[in-house]
Amino acid sequence: MRVGKHSAVRVCAVAVAGLGLAGAAASSGQVKAGAKTFVVTMQITGFEPQILTVAPGDRVTWVNKDLFPHTATADDKTFDSQGVAPTGTWTFVAGKLGTYTYTCTFHPTMRGTIKVQ
Repeated sequence: MRVGKHSAVRVCAVAVAGLGLAGAAASSGQVKAGAKTFVVTMQITGFEPQILTVAPGDRVTWVNKDLFPHTATADDKTFDSQGVAPTGTWTFVAGKLGTYTYTCTFHPTMRGTIKVQ
């Protein structure tokens, strides 16, 4: 079977994206039926929204809209996105109830809070 150049790139991108989401879900909690997805933007050395309240099982996806990488790293190490490349995303599934402050390890003035209630 012959695969065109663009098809091979698309298949590879989908496979890599799928691995990232599966890893995030497996490491951070169970996705529940009816779970919501919330988006946090990484841009201009800040997180928007800076404070977010979610329920257990909800997904939080960080989207990097900057020209340089960022991280979303919980102070207590509950989650760590590692480096999220420009235009990249990373997803965390909320688990245990609590308040989780996080920062970008590359830009320590970037701070955010996830409240799981």
